[in-house]
Amino acid sequence: MNELLPGNPRYQPKEMIPVFGYDNLYKKFALVEIATLKTLSDINIIPKKDIEKLDEAKKQRLLDIKTSEVDEIERTITHHDIRAWVRRAQEILGPDLGKWVHIPLTSYDVIDTARILQFREAYECALKPSIIRIIEIFSKLVEDNIEKVQIGRTHGQHAVPITVGFWLATILNRIVYNFERMDYYCNNLVGKISGPVGAHNAQFGLQFTKVSDEDSFEKKVLKKLNLKPARISTQILPPEPLGFFLFSCVNLSAVLGQFGRDSRHLMRSEIGEIVESFEKGQVGSSTMAHKRNPINFENIEGMWLRTKSEFNKVLDCLISEHQRDLVGSSVARDYPIILINLQQQLNTLLKKNKSATAFLERVLVNEEACLFNFRKNADVILAEPLYIALQMAGYDEDAHELVNHKIIPKVKETGKSMVEILNELTQDDKKLNDIIKNIPDEVLGLLERSENYIGDAKNKAKEIVEYSKSIINLIK
Repeated sequence: MNELLPGNPRYQPKEMIPVFGYDNLYKKFALVEIATLKTLSDINIIPKKDIEKLDEAKKQRLLDIKTSEVDEIERTITHHDIRAWVRRAQEILGPDLGKWVHIPLTSYDVIDTARILQFREAYECALKPSIIRIIEIFSKLVEDNIEKVQIGRTHGQHAVPITVGFWLATILNRIVYNFERMDYYCNNLVGKISGPVGAHNAQFGLQFTKVSDEDSFEKKVLKKLNLKPARISTQILPPEPLGFFLFSCVNLSAVLGQFGRDSRHLMRSEIGEIVESFEKGQVGSSTMAHKRNPINFENIEGMWLRTKSEFNKVLDCLISEHQRDLVGSSVARDYPIILINLQQQLNTLLKKNKSATAFLERVLVNEEACLFNFRKNADVILAEPLYIALQMAGYDEDAHELVNHKIIPKVKETGKSMVEILNELTQDDKKLNDIIKNIPDEVLGLLERSENYIGDAKNKAKEIVEYSKSIINLIK
């Protein structure tokens, strides 16, 4: 049995094999055809004696039709994939029931609706539980590191203080944001049983359903599949519902890529604030035995690069000629790669060691390195509050100019603190001396203790954790 997933054979998350493994691709096709047969019986088109032949054993045989079987029939007889599947299904069901297979469907009633069922199962059974676990671990990481002071960075430069928990909370917030949207768009995926041009021609022309009937044949079939119909379709579904779902998956992949990039930079030898766990027997380099490469973080970011390129295919298929052409058919077969790559990223973070501890749980924060890096520029990182405090205290010139061009150069030249340099300047500047007296003592005290200038970093981190937990409880 061929269980190979679309995309690179190196990346084969086992959770996706039941849905997208090659020989499993027609399982959802069978579900659509079975639902259609049952609906034909419900409206008294298939005689009761014939539909009774669709027992559980026959259903299972239809579900077990392998893609490779269909390929052989297509290649040697039909030269059409869906008619190849229909031919195999007819062999299984026999002439009395088999003659009703695929009536009144067109190929893309089955293909598009089955595709939606595939993506929904992949989300519900694989992605969703993995994302929930990631959120749970991330929440604990935020809580565990909420007090650890870290230098905030912008443009790769030291900016102002935050905490490690705050940095992690910014990633967690983005994960949760995209998880909410994935869940929303998944729950709003739609199917179609609307015929060759979307106008339900056979259903209405041959009285499968009545024009005034709210409970149409299409709705009856899709209800059995727990799907709602698109408001209107052509031969194919409107591409937006699935497109937005896949885009939310791509966005989540980007967030994990962001975490990978942040972490591998923080693992640099000269920074060393993050430590990727290194298992017994693991090799960091083929020649440099001292190295501990950030392989997992690099893979997570690299997988995002692969995924964003795959989404171009979705964009290319937003248009088609007239009601449909065949250009997008082969392209859409690659759509699952987006989910497969995302699952691969999640699995990298959730991969357990021999102690059954997930990699994400084993990521360590080197607090000593955080403090060492923080102290490198501790004397100047409070330039922001100093210039604002001067301006608020009544300094009538440009306080930013004063700090930037007079105080900071002196700090770097002498190694003294900004407050010390400021006090020296007041000795020759009575006006500046009077201004400093207007600065509250608690603000002046803050300028002496840069580690306290963290704003609401702790509270914001706690807020994100609480929100994340509420979303998990809501979506579970």
